[in-house]
Amino acid sequence: MNRTGTHVIVVGNEKGGSGKSTTAFHLAIYLLYLGFRVASIDVDSRQQTFTNYVKNRRNWAQARDLQVPHTTHYHLPLTRSDSIKENQRLEFDLFRQAVIEVEGKADFLIVDTPGFDTHLTRLAHSLADTLITPLNDSVIDLDVMAHVDPVTGEPREMSHYARLVQRARTERLSIDGQTIDWVLVRNRISMLSSRNMRLVQSGLEKIAVRLGCRVAEGIAERVIFRSLFPTGMTVFDPLDEDLLGGLPSMSHISARQEYRQLCDALQLPISERAEARRAAMAAWSKSEAEPPRFEHMAGE
Repeated sequence: MNRTGTHVIVVGNEKGGSGKSTTAFHLAIYLLYLGFRVASIDVDSRQQTFTNYVKNRRNWAQARDLQVPHTTHYHLPLTRSDSIKENQRLEFDLFRQAVIEVEGKADFLIVDTPGFDTHLTRLAHSLADTLITPLNDSVIDLDVMAHVDPVTGEPREMSHYARLVQRARTERLSIDGQTIDWVLVRNRISMLSSRNMRLVQSGLEKIAVRLGCRVAEGIAERVIFRSLFPTGMTVFDPLDEDLLGGLPSMSHISARQEYRQLCDALQLPISERAEARRAAMAAWSKSEAEPPRFEHMAGE
């Protein structure tokens, strides 16, 4: 599946409840507010948490006549064929068509993957320019990456998911010579220091060295995210009572700052793409042609 031009961000982890969909959606809205064209694909045809977040946002905005940005969103319907092979073929065709439609039209494509291994999960990982793996701040979630020594935190054996990503990186390198920037994100971080927290942090740093990836500080455990989901709002939306459905709190403001720091840590090619768009606008201003279309992409 050849592609050029659009930076693909995949959010993946084989464990459910790690905050993949919340991270993916907040990142999409953040990039939209920066003025980029953003598309999104929900590969989880069973849970569809990302898709429900998108629908909640559109319904809330329509009901209250709110002017907020939306992604161009695609989701896979739940396949009902008795043939696993036929289901995989259908899902591949739909995924491929979605990628083709947004390629070159979106600046960023964000793909949310399910918390289990599928053929499409592996394909999505191989397309990633940036791979984000959220991990809850616990030894249980650390086991998703590697089996570690409970005393020293030294990784003993890489997990199935770590091997999946390494295979995807090898495939990507052989196809187009590009590498996948893999970022492990500590999520739902406890406010209180503990031996468990120190063991997780130490273990992640050692795993990152072994796998050639990076570790970024994520988001603290906050009730604000559960309250935002029903309205489809994010911490990047304006701190407006009517828009949020209630008064913003200090938790809201702190979460916004944490997500901004996370976005900075991802080191996305934001400045390069912004410069390319400014150059395109400058070229148009010297001609009589129609201006390039840089508005937000919306609709399903």
